Amino acid sequence: MGNTSGGELVVEALRARDVSHIFSISGGHINPIYLHLEDSPIELLTTRHEQAAVFMAEAFGRMTRRPGVALVTAGPGFTNALSAVANAHLANSPLLLISGAVGVGSEERLDLQDMHQGPVIAPMVKRALVCHRTERIPEYLDLAWRTASSGRPGPVYLEIPADVLGAEVDAASVTRPHTEIPSRAVDRQGAHDLVAALEQAERPLVIAGSGAWYADAGAELTRFVTETGVPTFTLSQGRGLLPDPHPLCFESSLPFRPGAISAADAGADLVVLLGSRLSLFHAFGGLFRPDARIVQVDTEPEEIGRNRSIDLPIASDVRELLAECSAHVAAAGVAEKLRNRFSGWIADLEKAATEARHQVSAMRESDAAPIHPLRLTSEVDAFMDREDDVVVADGGDTQVWMGMARTVRQPGHYLDSGLYGCLGVGLPYAHAARLAHPRSRVCLVTGDGSIGFNFMEFETAVRKGLNVVTVIANDCGWGMIRHSQRLKLGHSIDEGAEIGRVPYHDLVSALGGYGALVERPEDLAPALEDAFASGLPACLNVMTDPEPISPGSVALAMVGGYKGG
Repeated sequence: MGNTSGGELVVEALRARDVSHIFSISGGHINPIYLHLEDSPIELLTTRHEQAAVFMAEAFGRMTRRPGVALVTAGPGFTNALSAVANAHLANSPLLLISGAVGVGSEERLDLQDMHQGPVIAPMVKRALVCHRTERIPEYLDLAWRTASSGRPGPVYLEIPADVLGAEVDAASVTRPHTEIPSRAVDRQGAHDLVAALEQAERPLVIAGSGAWYADAGAELTRFVTETGVPTFTLSQGRGLLPDPHPLCFESSLPFRPGAISAADAGADLVVLLGSRLSLFHAFGGLFRPDARIVQVDTEPEEIGRNRSIDLPIASDVRELLAECSAHVAAAGVAEKLRNRFSGWIADLEKAATEARHQVSAMRESDAAPIHPLRLTSEVDAFMDREDDVVVADGGDTQVWMGMARTVRQPGHYLDSGLYGCLGVGLPYAHAARLAHPRSRVCLVTGDGSIGFNFMEFETAVRKGLNVVTVIANDCGWGMIRHSQRLKLGHSIDEGAEIGRVPYHDLVSALGGYGALVERPEDLAPALEDAFASGLPACLNVMTDPEPISPGSVALAMVGGYKGG
């Protein structure tokens, strides 16, 4: 068979996994991989910062349910990737980060970009692996891939030193394992007990989260909800699994969403969490009635019971469990009885949703200039009305305003940073969405603070022809910080809260994209039309009112011990 190199083995193993894209910035330590990617069918997409490359890989993994692959060089290339890895860890995004490193023969010799990378990243990943033998590279890649994608997904780190990548070995001596893990274990008794709990409930509530998305449970969720008549909310990557327009979907379960969630949390006597953890997004379980029965379904048993005792813990794949539940409902012939029992509860929630939306109607319909941020995000939501449209949200206040407005019609088509709250995800996420959904319109809504972190990814978009439309909600400052400081301290601190008026649209035009300034609400829809019609990476610099305080800023002001004096 002849000889093969470490770099060739990496590319060969990734091709065997049908990897379509690798997101990267080049560097000397990973040149052996680049050499064999050059003529491979895998598209190598290079960004302007490693953070952006890993964010792209993370978003690609979220949307495809398969590990996104990022490739970085040693030292500063590795450290630049860490924020994105931490974001993937808290969001349970399937991600494979491959990093070069100083050669084994150069360790502890003060070589260029030398550092002990594994111990730094280990707390952020499901597993940190270091391969020191060239012939074992396919084994390590197989292990890394399986770990990232099985059970609860997450990031995995694989380090391969430069001399291991560059070395040649006899191709016949290489073992090439390839194992797929279906992760479809189901608790049939748990399904029976869940249906029994529903039969005893008067006001049940289902929340489908990221675990339901990664289980590909959309069809089973829709069938189960339709048969039983249980009101359902979605969260995180679960958004869209039951489309928002569905009569039994009450949209996002985030507490700041103007809808029925507050009434549902306060009134439910049974809460069913499907692949959704009891996190900040549920006030750590404190939003639910103390006497409400809690059912938690998760593929990872150790996740069940975090922050609150669980009455019915079910360690199971969400999709298979829902299929079992539907079979139990059919066998028992209780579907119509359940739907009739819950009809009054549904009517109560519909009334609560109508009232909550009415409370924000003045903000949503405001004709003021500068533009109210909820008017802006509502206009984007109304414009992005196609079934396959993708919307990405980035920022502090801006992400909250977009989360309050977005109607999600299809799963995997709405992205935000998640629990890590990492600013700067917007452009990389949106560009990954363009690659994952090449026929869809993609719109990013971001704050003027957030856009600064990875602004040069506009150049990446121009270079690669990624015609995403970016809408910057420009309140000339770090809005969430400004507002939380005012609420906590009595005033905002200019240095750290104010940015000033920046012509972002002109900067994007200078890079070869399309840019426009928008200052009046009535111009928003025409501006979006023109931006998409341009066929270029586009930037709408929208001047927004700096005074409205989002529910997210209020929540931020409430956390932490310092109240000001």
